[in-house]
Amino acid sequence: MASSHSLHNHTNRLASEQSPYLLQHAHNPVDWYPWGEEAFAEARTRDVPIFLSIGYSTCHWCHVMEVESFEDAAVAKLLNDWFVSIKVDREERPDVDKVYMTYVQALYGGGGWPLSVFLSPDLKPLMGGTYFPPDDKYGRPGFKTILRKVKQAWDSKRDMLIKSGAFAIEQLSEAMSASADTEKLPDGVPADALRLCSEQLSGSYDSKFGGFGSAPKFPRPVEINLMLYHSKKLEETGKLDGANGSQKMVLFSLQCMAKGGIHDHVGGGFHRYSVDECWHVPHFEKMLYDQGQLANVYLDAFSITKDTFYSYISRDILDYLKRDMIGPEGEIFSAEDADSAETEGAARKKEGAFYIWESKEVQDILGEHAALFEEHYYIKQSGNCDLSEMSDPHNEFKEKNVLIERKEPSELAPKYGMSVQTYQEILGECRRKLFEARSRRPKPHLDDKVIVSWNGLAISSFARASKILKGEAEGTKFYFPVVGTEPKEYMNIAEKAAFFIRKHLYDVETRRLYHSFRRSPSKAPGFLDDYAFLISGLLDLYEFGGGISWLLWAIELQETQDALFLDKAGGGYFNNTGEDPSVLLRVKEDHDGAEPSGNSVSAINLIRLASMVSGSKAENYKRNAEHLLAVFEKRLKDMAMAVPLMCCAADMLRVPSRKQVVVVGGRTSEEFENMLAAAHALYDPNRTVIHIDPNNKEEMEFWEINNSNVSLMAKNNYDVNKVVALVCQNFTCSPPLTDHSSLEALLSKKPSSSFT
Repeated sequence: MASSHSLHNHTNRLASEQSPYLLQHAHNPVDWYPWGEEAFAEARTRDVPIFLSIGYSTCHWCHVMEVESFEDAAVAKLLNDWFVSIKVDREERPDVDKVYMTYVQALYGGGGWPLSVFLSPDLKPLMGGTYFPPDDKYGRPGFKTILRKVKQAWDSKRDMLIKSGAFAIEQLSEAMSASADTEKLPDGVPADALRLCSEQLSGSYDSKFGGFGSAPKFPRPVEINLMLYHSKKLEETGKLDGANGSQKMVLFSLQCMAKGGIHDHVGGGFHRYSVDECWHVPHFEKMLYDQGQLANVYLDAFSITKDTFYSYISRDILDYLKRDMIGPEGEIFSAEDADSAETEGAARKKEGAFYIWESKEVQDILGEHAALFEEHYYIKQSGNCDLSEMSDPHNEFKEKNVLIERKEPSELAPKYGMSVQTYQEILGECRRKLFEARSRRPKPHLDDKVIVSWNGLAISSFARASKILKGEAEGTKFYFPVVGTEPKEYMNIAEKAAFFIRKHLYDVETRRLYHSFRRSPSKAPGFLDDYAFLISGLLDLYEFGGGISWLLWAIELQETQDALFLDKAGGGYFNNTGEDPSVLLRVKEDHDGAEPSGNSVSAINLIRLASMVSGSKAENYKRNAEHLLAVFEKRLKDMAMAVPLMCCAADMLRVPSRKQVVVVGGRTSEEFENMLAAAHALYDPNRTVIHIDPNNKEEMEFWEINNSNVSLMAKNNYDVNKVVALVCQNFTCSPPLTDHSSLEALLSKKPSSSFT
């Protein structure tokens, strides 16, 4: 049998790797190495610098640089003769990426992928950048020129280069691993940070198109989290104008995003970002971390407004994941590429090819309903990427259309002489037909790597949806791509994903996580984000109705996280364990960007855990949260907008007493489900829900050991025929409630109301 190598002119060491990104480069003429001792030893033996290229499988500009440079024999010859070349998948090794991205950002004021860095054989950075075109252009040096310059510098001023690289790492190490001067934040800092962050975001709000900031526009869910949290605080203190103002900004932004081209109207889910200010033309890759967080903020918006527009969009995201992104054992995949072939067998891929439409194509597929659909989604023969100068500056989408909703169904339905419901049904059927047509196109590359941290974000949204969506009005209609999934099915999906991680990515003996999985666990250990995001997901899994085993595992993982990453003397968590000598920096990450920071999520996890257990365990969680936040005092004071989720965490910690809802009863009954749904029906980030079945020995034992008040409540309020709920705050509990509508009514009372 002929080996697959015979189909390719070149095969390098990346062919035996698991990462989809590294495998994409396995047949480049560049003699790539994966990150590891073999490559470092080769550089030391040959006494040559290392060229480090970092990217990920769904990165558009990574593909461009591969085609232009890494597939080019002349470029490959320069790299092979003068350097040892290493490829890293940033999703597989975020710790390595962090070191050199921090260096490039600090030196050059910006960063991104592909990240291109030159290192000494002992891994100190010498110089770097991002994407380089192959040849000199527009006064900028091309990649071949860069390679020659680095080679000359290495030959003529090596000592100076190495010294400056070592100095840069030293400085960064100092700056990125700050310690706290005190054990907790000074009074006043949390409230000021929350207010300042809200003011800064409000100042950047786009009142015309929604969102915060200008093009390119990223859906940064942590901003939404902060604005909703602050709005709730203002409402609680009677500042209703401020509360409504913040809320309106959020809701309008969520509406604009959902109607824009950044939302995949035909298949569900959201693309990475919009290149223009009106959320129209996206960068088309789809990332799991976006879907998990966005589903959650749309669920929050539904909890606040009870408007099914928002629950519908959260379903749209979760149904997309359920259909396209879940593996045979319930594992959730990482991403789908922006680029795909226009036709089967085409040599080159194009951005957005899978998602865009020509008017004639739409007319041929939809027939009699084409005119209605085209008007609704602003489809034109000449193409519709004309709403902004930034939408299509290079005319790549001439005669192509990215679906966007610019008019309301209530405005258009009468024009076509039909009810809004009939109009919606027709749109749904049209979307289904387009979905079937597009399914026959070459699909974008699927990155089927399973990343623990991103699965944690998705587990959270599936678990929360299982109860929050029970608040939809009876008879709510759903239209394709939303399929009307039973809310409890979302809980099954969340549990399956958690079971997969427990089975394949967790070592029961060492109690440690692996970071990622593809066919088998990666060599990389779990990082801070893996522990923090998974713990957060497990807490949601438990609070929204999963078994006590998920809470037990969350507590176990928190112990491991503290052992591996906590700076016991200085406070806060490092991003990696410090056990790998090839990773030159251990940093305390605080930036809440496209993903929240591990420290922000950890602070909230600790606050939540402290509200569930009692005694010294609770005190320890609280103390670690206080110390963590004290590390970032300067950041909270000076740059609150960079750390929105941490601002929320700081405020949560100063809430004198979190609201506790304790639900007692047999968990198989329908009323138990309804009571839990009522406990979660209203938006309240400062609420903890505990549920306990007094007939379950494991549960009773857990609470007797960890919080005897809860086990006592369970014993005293158990009624074989009823489910009982109690609401506790400030050391006082409400009288027992025995129906879910009474619980929801009590929880919706303003804070001044007592439980009497």
